[in-house]
Amino acid sequence: MLKLRYGMLAFTALMALVLVSPAAFAQTSDDDDNDVAPAPPSIGADIPLTYFGPAPSDVQKELIGPFQLLKSGTLDLDEGTITLPLYEGKVSVDPVQEETVWYIITDTTDAANAAALGLNHSPKLAYAEVDKGARYAKIGHGAILHFTAGMVDFSPERSLTPGDPAPFPPAAFEPGSVGDEDYSPLVVILNAGRHVYNAPIVAAGEKDEFTCYEEPDYSKVHDNVVQICPEEGTVTMKLTAGFSFARPVMYLSTDASHPLAATLEGATYSPAMNDIDVGRDDSAFSAVERIFVMANGPTGLENPQRQGLTSAIVDGRSPLNVLGGIPTIATDYSPLWDVNLGVWTEEALEKHYDSRVSEEFQILGLVEQGWITGPEGGPFGSIGMIVNCPIVFRFL
Repeated sequence: MLKLRYGMLAFTALMALVLVSPAAFAQTSDDDDNDVAPAPPSIGADIPLTYFGPAPSDVQKELIGPFQLLKSGTLDLDEGTITLPLYEGKVSVDPVQEETVWYIITDTTDAANAAALGLNHSPKLAYAEVDKGARYAKIGHGAILHFTAGMVDFSPERSLTPGDPAPFPPAAFEPGSVGDEDYSPLVVILNAGRHVYNAPIVAAGEKDEFTCYEEPDYSKVHDNVVQICPEEGTVTMKLTAGFSFARPVMYLSTDASHPLAATLEGATYSPAMNDIDVGRDDSAFSAVERIFVMANGPTGLENPQRQGLTSAIVDGRSPLNVLGGIPTIATDYSPLWDVNLGVWTEEALEKHYDSRVSEEFQILGLVEQGWITGPEGGPFGSIGMIVNCPIVFRFL
């Protein structure tokens, strides 16, 4: 197990008795978007909602208003899900044998194909091809990708034991799916211009092992899959609510470079992602963008200030993380988010300064003022974890 900076994993020596169900922590529920969805403009006005014109984002995507960024799928905001195309792949497990996997595509360095396929364009992914940060594949007959290596085991049962006295950090945790040492969700397609694609594996097995329109067998599929149908080439996945520069957003959680992050996000643990550099954010040749995660913070389902990992464990909703740049807002988007973990200080808690934060520079200002620190009072910054969270939708 990898060690976090500043001794973050010292708490793994703790033990508790009660295991939490996977559905009870850091899991997107149908109510998650209610935490971030904007109120209608008719509130406080003398005219009904029907009198308002189209959102400015309908005219220009960079302007305020709702906008779907990952256009390849069908969005269901009521359920907090997106239904995406499901692709078949083959992974070499030895020189003469391949195993069948199923994957989605969310981002690419190829601008033309991003536009054509409704994917997110992320030029920064080109810098992830270091050591095992990205794997390799070739397109074969039937448009099937043949991966040189990298399998995912979906059989583990996701679990988390809350810490004591505080729920976070947890006493123990187990991700629900684990990649082998060669698995990365990023793939360089060797016979298609060597472009990098974000192609997380979401299931493993032959087509006849999956039954459409029934609850999936989570020993074969990703924990954030709601429904999978290889026969029709579709998969429906849960979304997570958060913010980017004070705008509420929804995103997918597919993979993480550390088992703790993978457990909290319901994602696949991908140790190969640790070969991708962190801590350099928007500098030259950096493949990552920052995500700001609060460790502690207000709790309570009815609390409009609810946020943080403690809240996610206690309340069973999204931690409402704050993403850095996303398309239409900034030019530095990457689905690979470098986790910056913030902790409200004891003084901030005593003065009741802790509240919901939603914007990068708001958080950095609170760090500068000393109200938020890194883990255990250490310096604020990267804790060495990457989460693969492709952006899907912007509410405003």
